[in-house]
Amino acid sequence: MRSGFTELLRGLLDRPLASYYLLLSSSALLLTIGLVMVFSATMVESYRATGTAFAIILQQVIWAVVGLVCFWVAQRLPSRTYRAISRPLLVVSMLLGLVLVVMSIRQKQQEAAGGDGTGGLATDQLWIDLGPVQFQPAEIAKFALLLWAADSLVRLGPRIASWRELAIPMFPIAGALMIVIGYADLGTMLIILAMFIGLLWASGVPLRILGVLLGIGLLGSAVLIAFEGYRMQRIISFSRPEDFADTWGYQAIQGYYAIADGGWFGVGLGESRQKWEWLPNGHNDFIFALIAEELGVVGCLVILSLFAVLVYTGFRIARRSDDPFRALVAAGVTIWLAGQAFINIGGVLGLIPMTGVPLPFISDGGTALVVVLAAVGMLAGFARAEPDAAQALRARNPSRLVRLLWAPLPPAPRSESDSETSKKTTTRKT
Repeated sequence: MRSGFTELLRGLLDRPLASYYLLLSSSALLLTIGLVMVFSATMVESYRATGTAFAIILQQVIWAVVGLVCFWVAQRLPSRTYRAISRPLLVVSMLLGLVLVVMSIRQKQQEAAGGDGTGGLATDQLWIDLGPVQFQPAEIAKFALLLWAADSLVRLGPRIASWRELAIPMFPIAGALMIVIGYADLGTMLIILAMFIGLLWASGVPLRILGVLLGIGLLGSAVLIAFEGYRMQRIISFSRPEDFADTWGYQAIQGYYAIADGGWFGVGLGESRQKWEWLPNGHNDFIFALIAEELGVVGCLVILSLFAVLVYTGFRIARRSDDPFRALVAAGVTIWLAGQAFINIGGVLGLIPMTGVPLPFISDGGTALVVVLAAVGMLAGFARAEPDAAQALRARNPSRLVRLLWAPLPPAPRSESDSETSKKTTTRKT
């Protein structure tokens, strides 16, 4: 029986478009669960504020539609387009990050001068307002650094083994972006750091360089934590939340109550008690606690299983790609999503200090959802460009209407002779 199931699974995974369909199915299920849980988590607050339970979820649905449009566009673009926009996007991200730094400094000056009624619970300036629309530059910075770093590593080729070739200009630029983002959003900076280290590892950078960079990154994180007293309070309250039940430990304790109430099968969808103004940010940072309360351990395992499928698929796409840039970007996106999910869920469960990052696909938040769907759309385009997938799609020869409405045909896979010629050319240039 087990042998038959294994053969069936192996046969399904050996199909040319297996990566593509695994990516679509896991992402679609996570997005659907996310919309349902955001509605459940916000219905009380929405009804109290607007008189209807649907006001907040309608905003999230609109963002999801925008994200799906970005997904559609992203899966249609060739890799050369991503390489072309990587540097301009990095510059824009740096400028937006500097704007956030200025806004954050002004906010803290105002709070120091007159107070804001938060009882000392300082908050970071994470969003920029453009009329009725808010967006989070840190989310864009993840995407920008991913594309720029992958493009730079591919251009360096075998020279990545040299510290000097890597250090100028890659490390100063990446470090400056992380500092700018980390000043206001330490959690996102840690995700960017993990993604950057992961990209270097996937490209073959020597471990001694990775060790030095990791040490510098952790040292910089410690400086940013010490620079802001409330971040140190979060770390202290993480180990003993009951001693800070009225301040920094309150959210963690209420999250534990939600998880404990859920048991194996939960109290039922929509039946959460903690969302009745007990659990702060239950629709965002702590939505996993509400999932545990309403859907129980079983629901949490479903979420974790879907993320596991997504991570497996991302690394599978990276491994099967015949283009170095696509392989690095696929690995980077996978590390990004896996790292962010781990930081969020680990913080909710009390395994690590809470840093306030959203759970991909699940948490309420427009910019994060749109950027994640765009990144997954790019990954879907790379899945279609796998050699076996590209051959299968070209053999089908879909109609012009299908190519127009969904996605164009991927580039023809490289032949062995082309790959050998490319390697010889690279060797001569080096």
